[in-house]
Amino acid sequence: MALTSRSRLRGRRISVEAEYGGTMSSRSDSGSGEDSLDRLLPPAGVPRRRSTPSLSKTEPPLLRTGTRTIYTAGRPPWYDEHGAQSKDAFVIGLCGGSASGKTTVANKIIKALDVPWVVLLSMDSFYKVLSTEEQALAAKNEYNFDHPGAFDFELLVTTLQKLKQGKSVKIPVYDFTAHSRQKDWKNVYGASVIIFEGIMSFADKELLQLLDMKIFVDTDSDIRLVRRLRRDIMERGRDIEGVIKQYNKFVKPAFEQYIEPTMRLADIVVPRGGGNMVAIDLIVQHVHSQLEERELSVRALLASAQQTQPLPQTLSVLASTPQVSGMHTIIRNKETSRDEFIFYSKRLMRLLIENALTFLPSQSCVVQTPQGQNYEGRRYNGKGITGVSILRAGETMEPALRAVCKDVRIGKILIQTNLDSGEPELHYLRLPKDIGEDHVILMDSTVSTGAAAMMAVRVLLDHEVQEDRIVLVSLLMAELGVHSVAYAFPKVKIITTAVDKSLDDHLHVIPGIGKQLTLNIPDAGKRHKKKRFQLRPNSPSYLLSYPLFLNPRKCFGGSHDMECSNFPKAKERRLNASFVTSFILGNADASFTKGD
Repeated sequence: MALTSRSRLRGRRISVEAEYGGTMSSRSDSGSGEDSLDRLLPPAGVPRRRSTPSLSKTEPPLLRTGTRTIYTAGRPPWYDEHGAQSKDAFVIGLCGGSASGKTTVANKIIKALDVPWVVLLSMDSFYKVLSTEEQALAAKNEYNFDHPGAFDFELLVTTLQKLKQGKSVKIPVYDFTAHSRQKDWKNVYGASVIIFEGIMSFADKELLQLLDMKIFVDTDSDIRLVRRLRRDIMERGRDIEGVIKQYNKFVKPAFEQYIEPTMRLADIVVPRGGGNMVAIDLIVQHVHSQLEERELSVRALLASAQQTQPLPQTLSVLASTPQVSGMHTIIRNKETSRDEFIFYSKRLMRLLIENALTFLPSQSCVVQTPQGQNYEGRRYNGKGITGVSILRAGETMEPALRAVCKDVRIGKILIQTNLDSGEPELHYLRLPKDIGEDHVILMDSTVSTGAAAMMAVRVLLDHEVQEDRIVLVSLLMAELGVHSVAYAFPKVKIITTAVDKSLDDHLHVIPGIGKQLTLNIPDAGKRHKKKRFQLRPNSPSYLLSYPLFLNPRKCFGGSHDMECSNFPKAKERRLNASFVTSFILGNADASFTKGD
């Protein structure tokens, strides 16, 4: 049989890591030393030899437009109703000799899996930083890149551990021509499956413990040599004599001493590499079974929860003055015109943002007036303020934040409900650099069950934003949403203009604001199969979409059929969020026709 099984899978978890947009690698010390050998699994008595690195090209992300990367299917919840990390990413370790076809196998697994948020992480990203002397040796093909000591296992283990836990990580980028790390590192976040590949993937005990599935790619040595000659000569501009010298001196001995003995640790041995589709199909089936066992129903748990406790102390509701009450009367009235709704919604949002800023830390200060007198006042006590809007409705609050907070940085998170499972899914995010050092104002127009808000908070926490530095701001919230967020994240401050008591069968806030509009949306590639969801035409979400996608003179009021075209072929799986993503990145067209 084409697949050789070294041990039964026994329901192990499997995760895959992917590399986004650029070659990742790094180095730091020489390829020798007793300390590094202590971490190795092969016997210590085996004589050391030298080798050269296995250099793999990075694969492009799932979909890239211009300078942006998007994911064409949403990432389901990776946390429980308490907001805690409840499932790790499934990590697949791929090991094998240099040019054995590890990257090819990894890419075929990714393609066959057909699941969102898969990451490919190459061990080549974690070469150590070379000294001046070592760089001179590398230029003459005299440095051993195939020795375990050439890799920064400490950084590798820490990075893979954080990525498996769902955290945002930075991956070094290695320049194989200059034999050095590049200045800019790559940010990687949100892997459901991680594929980690490298020649020494099984050579460290701590690293092995992070792998849910271990695969060894076994390819004939002659084939590996031919592949390496072609790659190094054509892609790296090296001469044939240098490649053969490096192979005989370092690569071949390292395979026999450090790589081949680790084959016994593999769960599956794949002969012939990427051409062995039988093995790849069996691997994919097992990964799918493991992912199905981890599916969560966060929204269902939130909706069924009995919230009997009083409203939390972290909640602050804008004082119901006659002015605020009057504006609520206007935006809740079904007879209110669109222009009036927009005007008074913006007024409320401005007051809401002003109120939220009072919860940011401040300190006393003394300034001098033009009259030469001292004035004792207060100033913001923090490094920076970042606003993050939950697309699409949260964007309507950005103008109010920009109006009162000069030079504020803005991030965006797209979270949409999966129409099949009813669960929130993360589709897209763009967060400012070093957001973990700022206080963050998280904006959404309405919060019903709190599922989307919880996912957004979890994303911020994964990017090292402190929980007590997050302020959730919403125009209207349901009690269930308040309790859900406060219970999961008790240090997050919640600011709103009103809290309504209940939800209807469609999980809309009651009594709520605006009217309801039924919008029919076809699946990508299935223009005649409609899916339905509720959109409130007077809500901030609708008002954001309205000027972008609709003709106000023809389409306001009533129901509409929306036909979407020009989606990336075979990429868009769930249109409920993909059409929004496509519009954001300019990848889709839409036309609207008047319904009955």
